[in-house]
Amino acid sequence: MPEDHDWEAYKVPPTRTPVSERTTSVPNPVNFFQTALSYVFDAPVTFVREWIERFQNKNKFYYYHQKFRRVPDLSECLEGDYLCYYEAEAQWRRDRMVDQEIVEIVRERMAACKQREGPNQFQNCAKEMELLAQVTKAYQDRYGDLGYHGNAWSCLMKQKHRMMEERKAAQ
Repeated sequence: MPEDHDWEAYKVPPTRTPVSERTTSVPNPVNFFQTALSYVFDAPVTFVREWIERFQNKNKFYYYHQKFRRVPDLSECLEGDYLCYYEAEAQWRRDRMVDQEIVEIVRERMAACKQREGPNQFQNCAKEMELLAQVTKAYQDRYGDLGYHGNAWSCLMKQKHRMMEERKAAQ
């Protein structure tokens, strides 16, 4: 293919839209009306919006990276401190959701490794299998048998019973 094209061989057809030629020196009233409306309506709105955006850019708030302060555990709350109970329950629910997402991410990585490796999955995905086993065991130890309506108090009692069983088994 030649680098320089022969423009005479393939002429561009002329456009059908005629070029408007100005025959008068009087300004077009439509252009004047559009400019006036732009300054009256559009300019103030644009100015206010840009001012708000500048203010918002200084104080960025990422709702999806919200960090909650750690609150005392339910075992550290004083008796009758219902606000502490509520905060500990909310903290426990957040921790449970985070742990569920961790298990799900590890499970997805395991499935991706199995898909990628095919018949060699038992050799090449051993690390992922072991990590999944550890993560699911830790999740089961902490939240297993609590059911859907589990709460921080039942989780604390489960942990207490498990520690008592471990002490009895050690003796």
